[in-house]
Amino acid sequence: MLHIGLTGNIGSGKSTVAELFRRWGATIIDADRLARDAQQPGTPVLAAIAARFGGDVIRPDGELDRPALRRRVMGDPAALAALNAIVHPEVRRRSAELLRAAAARGDRVVVTDIPLLFEAADPGAFDVVVLVEAPAAVRRARLAAARGLSTEEADRMIASQLPPEAKRAQSDFVIENAGTLEDLERKARTVWERLTAESG
Repeated sequence: MLHIGLTGNIGSGKSTVAELFRRWGATIIDADRLARDAQQPGTPVLAAIAARFGGDVIRPDGELDRPALRRRVMGDPAALAALNAIVHPEVRRRSAELLRAAAARGDRVVVTDIPLLFEAADPGAFDVVVLVEAPAAVRRARLAAARGLSTEEADRMIASQLPPEAKRAQSDFVIENAGTLEDLERKARTVWERLTAESG
């Protein structure tokens, strides 16, 4: 089984590449989805978030108020580190479960879609690391279009992650995504075919 770590800074197009890989036959483990699942009402993770950051990050219906929490941690490295320390152990535990299940099924290619691979995980845990990258100005525009973020909000989110330059040297493949969707698909397909050919 080939285990690919797929990463990219926010607005890079990583999730689009993950969906392409899924279409072409990969099993996807979505770290963001696992984090959201871990933060559901009634979970120990959500209780720990409320204890650390206050009850005002919990909505009246018991769900996590994600924008409120984001405002609390963006621009505060200590707060962001505390949040990661609460959430990431459960994400790693569940991801390992899903990886074992994929191996037991005999899945050929598993892609872990993990935005904070270099910030919160071990690149050495993957057979291959694929980085999706786009210039900061492009990512800023995408965040404004897709999420309605202001330039200031987008810049805070961009600044909260390691710069892509620090990730390139640790990545086996880099997919540049500053152009069209068709261009991205072509580049992703080239990487996919190389990976699956090398894995047999």
